[in-house]
Amino acid sequence: MTTTSNTPGKTTIALEVLVTIARLTTLSVDGVSRMATVPSEMNRFFKRGVSEGVKINVDEDMVYTDLYVILKQDFNVRDVSHNIQANVSRAISEMVGMDVGKINVHIEDIELTAFNQ
Repeated sequence: MTTTSNTPGKTTIALEVLVTIARLTTLSVDGVSRMATVPSEMNRFFKRGVSEGVKINVDEDMVYTDLYVILKQDFNVRDVSHNIQANVSRAISEMVGMDVGKINVHIEDIELTAFNQ
């Protein structure tokens, strides 16, 4: 009698998928105006996992994220930052099943709306 094993194959998730999840989730948080530019680094354009406002690093199946955001005025910065962290962590965990190490939120600016006079 011969036994065969149905071993599943391997699933690979591109860093760009994680970047997209983090960016779209961040933009959906109330109080976020838009993503800011990731501060310039040497060879940034040749690095994988770096996109507009998002920097992702995966180390031993643990996801580390830096998010650079511009917030809307009249929102509590701390509350918005905590909401970003919670939502992005949940989205990555639920959508791709990876553990999240740290989510660093960098507030680059506050977008002020013009006052009508």
